Amino acid sequence: MKNGFVKLWVSTLLLLVGAGKGLSAQAQPALIPQPQQAEWTKESFKIPAEFSIQHDPELAQLGEQAKNLLQEKGAKFSSQSTHRITLKLGKVESPLYPEEAYRLLVDSKRIALTANAPHGIFNGLQTLRQLMRDDAAIPGCRITDYPAFAWRGLMHDVGRNFQTVRFLKKQIEVMAQYKLNIFHLHLTEDVAWRLESKRYPALTRPETMTREVGKFYTQADLQDLIDFCRARYITLVPEIDMPGHSAAFQRAMGVDMQSAEGMKIVKGVLEEFCQTFDVPYLHLGGDEVKITNPDFLPQMAALVEAKGKKVVGWFPGGNMPKTAIRQLWVGSAQPTPGIPTVDSRYLYLNHHDPFESVIQILNHRICGVNKGDADHLGGIICVWQDRRASSQEALLRQNPVYPGLLAWSERAWRGGGEALETTLIAAPDTPAFAAFQEFENRLIDHKKRYFRDKPFPYVRQSNIRWRITEPYDNGGDLAKAFAPETTDDWSNIKTSVAVGATVYLRHWWYPQPTGFLEKPVENSTVYARARVWSATEREAGMWIGFNNISRSPDTDSPPAGAWDNRMSKIWLNGTEIEPPHWTRAGQKGDAEVPLTDEGYEYRAPARVHLKQGWNQILIKAPVGSFKSEWRNPVKWMFTAVLVEEDGENMQELDVKYED
Repeated sequence: MKNGFVKLWVSTLLLLVGAGKGLSAQAQPALIPQPQQAEWTKESFKIPAEFSIQHDPELAQLGEQAKNLLQEKGAKFSSQSTHRITLKLGKVESPLYPEEAYRLLVDSKRIALTANAPHGIFNGLQTLRQLMRDDAAIPGCRITDYPAFAWRGLMHDVGRNFQTVRFLKKQIEVMAQYKLNIFHLHLTEDVAWRLESKRYPALTRPETMTREVGKFYTQADLQDLIDFCRARYITLVPEIDMPGHSAAFQRAMGVDMQSAEGMKIVKGVLEEFCQTFDVPYLHLGGDEVKITNPDFLPQMAALVEAKGKKVVGWFPGGNMPKTAIRQLWVGSAQPTPGIPTVDSRYLYLNHHDPFESVIQILNHRICGVNKGDADHLGGIICVWQDRRASSQEALLRQNPVYPGLLAWSERAWRGGGEALETTLIAAPDTPAFAAFQEFENRLIDHKKRYFRDKPFPYVRQSNIRWRITEPYDNGGDLAKAFAPETTDDWSNIKTSVAVGATVYLRHWWYPQPTGFLEKPVENSTVYARARVWSATEREAGMWIGFNNISRSPDTDSPPAGAWDNRMSKIWLNGTEIEPPHWTRAGQKGDAEVPLTDEGYEYRAPARVHLKQGWNQILIKAPVGSFKSEWRNPVKWMFTAVLVEEDGENMQELDVKYED
């Protein structure tokens, strides 16, 4: 792009164009994550009336899982059948993490799964599950696969917003199916301490909680989750945050954690935890707090390590020992040589717009490297909904958990990514664009096939084209109109093309992630135009947004009669589309007041009328000052995409977009 617009090159996304060396040119099943090496043959394993299973003795439980996969397709088990599934431990060459590697062979008579360890067999079964796309046949293939990173995780903040064990298990099942292997559970917060302590029962008394009073996990609950994860080769990493985020502790015990008495109690809590739970890691938090006692974190970490567990802590954060694993959370933070690191930078789903989330995660280079090692363990995507949620289900509707999880599965398993964080889809007719489009095809396939009954706020966006003007100087007058608003003739207007349903003109964390404008300027107005072909005249839905509110800060609701506080507007065929009648128009931000309809992804779409033939969408996106308080960041962006209902979710409308 020219004239101050970003030029984006995303070379390593070429990893996504194919499944690694050995790919045939035949049509391939939509697998997520894509295997490292795959070859597709012309054979297929037809789902038989009967089948048999052979497995090593130590793989009996995994053999049952394989049996269940075939039985779900209507086949019956028979030890005499020549249609055979074999599971065995053997040598699978893998440059990384051999305990998770597997080799899968499928031909007309057999399914043969080999791995160095049971975890690899489990991973191979997840691939096999996705290959069973119908009740007829499994495509012939030769797959050798292994992960690029050791830690591929998801985190939930159940301290602020409680989720039931049953609800968490449903998400853990999805994690396992996409080969994620770390479940990070943030259990304690200012609003509530949500893990039972039999030594200090006051910690979970209802009167100490200020939100979702009385809700916490018993020790049996947590053990149940640990066991449930372990059966799916997922490690549960509990977090007891200290010494910050501990107001609930102080209300319960009457002392500050960093005081002498507080330290004594915290040590008792940690001793009880370590004696009760057999987990390899304990996260001690350590961020966003003033350290008044420099002995606190070193002593707590030493206690945990003496009990045989590894300590994890946030970085930047308090004075954790160098033996602790660092979890990066600030964009400027970098891995330190010699210290194991987990990456969560730019990976907070609570800040992501749904369309941005898939782009940004897929583009992210984990720990700044293409593949893991002893210092670069991997990463964890996080759901930090500081704001009260109206329900646990709302957490999945208001945050792009499942679209982000699938993009994360691809990136963390495959490796690669780009050093430059971005919200942009690459320019059309580039290899990087083809790579994104190829992944999106698989993503949409999985959404329709596996997520019909789960919130999945994403529709196809690689087909959407915008013609975006250069910024006009509005002099601080956000209502000021410019040429694109008054004429349909854009032949003398300088424009560039953007792709996608959501376009960030300037990201609120500028300069990274990058937005569409290379050098955005305050007091500017930008216009965007898209042309849409509809085969018939009809009513349709449209997702429209101009400020995708993060679910963390206590951001104000939009004012009555406006899309946002910047006077953004949208027209269809010259008719302005009016903003919603907001439930809480003008509501000042309050962390205890849940979001209801502020985001396009969790309210009913706008209803619009399409004429037969070409229709025109015009967007006006003004901005004043970029300066703002944290709770009301300036998100100079817009979202517009035509949708229709599809069960639990929305799907893209069958129209054609042009710029």
